[in-house]
Amino acid sequence: MLKEEVDVEVRGIGAGGSGIADLPDGRVVFVPRTTEGDRARIRVERIRPRWARGSLVEVLDPARSRVNPPCKKYTECGGCQLQHVSYEDQLTWKGRFITDALARIGGLRKVSTPEVVPSPSRLRYRNRVSFTLRRLSGGHVVAGFHALHRPAHIVDIDSECLLPHERLSQTWSKLRAGWGKSAELLPSAGRIRMTLGLSGEDGAEVDLVVEGGRSGWDGERLFKSVGAVRAIWHRPSENKSAGEERDRMILAGGGVLDAPTPTFAQVNDEAAELLRTHVIKCCTSALQSNEQVALPTLPIIDAYCGSGAYGSALASEGLSVVGIESDPSAVEQARASVRAKMAQHNKEFGRFEVQEGLVEDLLPTLLPAEVLVFNPPRSGLHEDVPAQILANAPRRILYVSCDPATLARDVKRLGDQYALDRLRAFDLFPQTAHVEAVAELTFRGVAQ
Repeated sequence: MLKEEVDVEVRGIGAGGSGIADLPDGRVVFVPRTTEGDRARIRVERIRPRWARGSLVEVLDPARSRVNPPCKKYTECGGCQLQHVSYEDQLTWKGRFITDALARIGGLRKVSTPEVVPSPSRLRYRNRVSFTLRRLSGGHVVAGFHALHRPAHIVDIDSECLLPHERLSQTWSKLRAGWGKSAELLPSAGRIRMTLGLSGEDGAEVDLVVEGGRSGWDGERLFKSVGAVRAIWHRPSENKSAGEERDRMILAGGGVLDAPTPTFAQVNDEAAELLRTHVIKCCTSALQSNEQVALPTLPIIDAYCGSGAYGSALASEGLSVVGIESDPSAVEQARASVRAKMAQHNKEFGRFEVQEGLVEDLLPTLLPAEVLVFNPPRSGLHEDVPAQILANAPRRILYVSCDPATLARDVKRLGDQYALDRLRAFDLFPQTAHVEAVAELTFRGVAQ
């Protein structure tokens, strides 16, 4: 059956964005670029005992939700997964991804599909974008995104991608035109990763992070050739093995500084603000519902707090917050943000203390708490954290998740002691299969 063409009826979309259908032999087959209701001809590309992967050959009868993808590179580029699905149906499927994971992994089969708050912008929403450059034989260079069916290959991208902010796309085109033959003005490495991000006041400028090559690279020549970026950060390959915490930042005009590594930030500013507002509202509502005291004496714990987006906003409401973050650069940014807000705040500023370290190390020393906010990476909570929670249980947990599977796993680890009261989702990544979920959990058991 391998490489054979088969006609299938697509019955759903999986969490990765591929359509789900059934082969004649009973195997489930996952087919990118298909959607529920499509009748399609596919080619079987990979076979496993219980499942297979296929590629779309032809849509024989399109689903009602199918639309023409706006990007002309969509059939070959692997960066997006859902451009062929109407936006309303994208939101519906993202809600289903969450409830499916909660049922399949978490054992919660009666959870209603959450509302998915749409992104204010469906295209041109990214404030940061990363490209991969590869040097090929004969001096040829290809730079763009990983290919759909061949992730080791790179699809060459100039200005075709519709997700980055227009300023980033314009800068990328200038960069491509200015890096010289065989990208001679970039570090001499076979593979380089380049990230463009909006910077400065109101995102009016662009910074470039170049990863790869040896230290000592002269980025000033690239500055003079391109003239479209504010600063270039160089992260040499040897930094990874040496464990260096600081990279080199090359400024226009020839200045070179040791600079902290850029920290994680959401790529969709408008949708991230809707998410942040919801998290703050949930926290303040949880405190207001406490019948014992008007204002809690126990703090809010903001675990995996990053640069303090949630913690500083809660402190601006006059609340006491303790943040936990392991990234020294993010801790530095969070503390700087607190100092700035305390200096300019017109009303009473509460307390936001940021402690540097791993959540699994610091959380037991900080509990109990009135509300525990989690915003972990895609891998979810460390395996020790659920038991630490149950040993000194906070009344409310607010879990912000970028992966429904690890959210479901962690909710299951908390067992019956916490009830999932409310679930909401936010579309921070239109045209892709990614979704951000916010789960509100209330303690209903007896602390262990």
